[in-house]
Amino acid sequence: MATLPFELVSPERLVFSGAVTEVIVPGAEGEFGVLAGHAPFIGMLKAGILTIKGDGAPKSYFVRGGFAEVNPTGLTILAEEAKPVEELDLGAMQQQIQDAREDVADATSDEARQRASRHLSDLQQVYEALERGRSGAAAH
Repeated sequence: MATLPFELVSPERLVFSGAVTEVIVPGAEGEFGVLAGHAPFIGMLKAGILTIKGDGAPKSYFVRGGFAEVNPTGLTILAEEAKPVEELDLGAMQQQIQDAREDVADATSDEARQRASRHLSDLQQVYEALERGRSGAAAH
């Protein structure tokens, strides 16, 4: 299968760089996959799980905020936050969810309330997916 160059970058560091066969991205308008030869595209990210496929087992990363750019030279994702799923602390994520609930309650405009509600919903979906994944892994 054809490969494409891929980089996942957070403000702190280059999180991943290499040739991959597919990347599944949590886009703001819905999840999308990128393969070699994908048409040029720029999309916003939402909080979610990014999956990288290539040699070996797929790798999963939690990403939040930022954007993805597909161009003839490959795929680059600039994320506000990006870390391997294994490094996520569910307790810290629960705190982020609580903070997001407070942001919804404290919003002073409809626009701010809608933005905070979307962020809260994204975090809750990620938390539930991680919880299912960990309980499923523990059962095996």
